[in-house]
Amino acid sequence: MSVRTTRTLRLAALAAAVLATTGALAAPAGAQTPARTVTDPHAATRAAVDALVREGTVGAVARTEGPGGSRAWTDTAGVADLRTGRERGAQDRFRIGSLTKTFTATVLLQLEAEGKLRLDDHVDDWLPGVVHGNGHDGGKITLRQLLQHTSGIHDYTNDPQFQRQRFTTEFLERRYDSLPARHLVKTAMGHAPAFAPGARWEYSNTNYVLAGMVVEKVTGRSYENEIERRILRPLWLRATSVPHDEARMPQPSSRAYSKLTGDPAATKKYDVTELNPTLAGAAGGMISSTADLNRFYRALLTGKLLPKQQLKEMKTTVAIDQAPGVRYGLGVLEQKLSCGTTVWGHTGGIHGSVTHAVTTGDGRRSVALHLNSDWGGDTGSVVEAELCPQQP
Repeated sequence: MSVRTTRTLRLAALAAAVLATTGALAAPAGAQTPARTVTDPHAATRAAVDALVREGTVGAVARTEGPGGSRAWTDTAGVADLRTGRERGAQDRFRIGSLTKTFTATVLLQLEAEGKLRLDDHVDDWLPGVVHGNGHDGGKITLRQLLQHTSGIHDYTNDPQFQRQRFTTEFLERRYDSLPARHLVKTAMGHAPAFAPGARWEYSNTNYVLAGMVVEKVTGRSYENEIERRILRPLWLRATSVPHDEARMPQPSSRAYSKLTGDPAATKKYDVTELNPTLAGAAGGMISSTADLNRFYRALLTGKLLPKQQLKEMKTTVAIDQAPGVRYGLGVLEQKLSCGTTVWGHTGGIHGSVTHAVTTGDGRRSVALHLNSDWGGDTGSVVEAELCPQQP
C-alpha cells in the first residue's frame, strides 16, 4: 500500500494517520533496504533515519532495543528547533498521538480482568444516553467495538468546524482552548454513524474518548490517574505523562512544526509546540519518549500488564480494508513485515508530531521513532530497515 504520512494534517492529526503510517510499514515494492554491516549493525536504520530528514522532516529520533531493553541503540537526525538550529536529543519527550490508545485499552482490559466490567457490556450500561442521536445508539455498541474501531461511531475530528478550528491556521488562535470529552462526543453525535455496529472497521477517535469516559465511570477516578497508577508508575515510565490540559511540553523536548494545511507542497512552517491536549484526550493526548515506548510495548507484549486472557483479547484482530496485511486488535496494530516478522504496536499523529513504535510478539526486538513535524516521512522505512535489513 502506498499511503504514507504525507496525507493531510486533517488525517494525520490525532493519529488518524494510522492508515498513513501502517501502510508504510511494509517496504514499497522494488525498494532496496540498506545492508547491515559488520562494523555497524544499524547501518540500514541510520540510513533510513537520515533519509527522513533529506526528504523534508525537520528532525527525527529513533531507538532500537533487544531483549529486556538490552543492546539499546539511538540515532538522531535533523534539528529540534528551526530558529536556533539545536539538534534533536536522544532523550526528547514528545506528543505520541494515538499511541495513547494502547494505554487506554490496556487500562480497560485490566478492569475487565478485575471483574469490574465486560468487553461485551454496551456503552449505555456505563454512559447512558451519551451515545445518542442521528442514528447512534449506545445500547447497541459494545466496549469491545469501541476499542476495535468497529462501532461505526462518527469520528469527531472529521467534523467540518472542528477541522477548520484545529487543522488550519485558525488553530493558532485556539491552541489553548479546553475541549471536555463530552464536548468531543457531542460533536460526533451531530453526524450520522459511518455504519452499523460491528459491520466493518473504521478508525474513529471518538471511540477512545468514550473509552476514557468509561474508565472514569467504572473507577471514579480520571483516566489520566488510572493510566499513571496502573502503567506509568509500575513500569517506571518517568518520561511519560498524561497532561490533561497542560499546554507546555516537559523538558527535554524539541519544538513541533506543522504547515496547518492539507497541501504537502506548502512551504510555511508553524511552531505548534504548545497546545491543549484535551483536543485528543484518551484518544491521543499523552507524552512519552522512545525509551519509554519501547519499555511499555515490550512489557505489554510479554504479559507484564495483562493476564493471558486479556492479552489474547487485545491481540484478536480484524482486517483493515484500506491497508492489506495490517490488522487491528484492541488498541494495537498487527503487521507482517516484508521479511515475515510480525510486529505489534501503534502509530500516532498530532500537530507537529508523528510517532511509530512496534515490538515483536515475543518482546525481543523493539523500535520506536518520532518526527517533530507532521508532513512527509515514511516511518515504516525505519522499522523495515531495523527488523528486515538485507544481509551483505
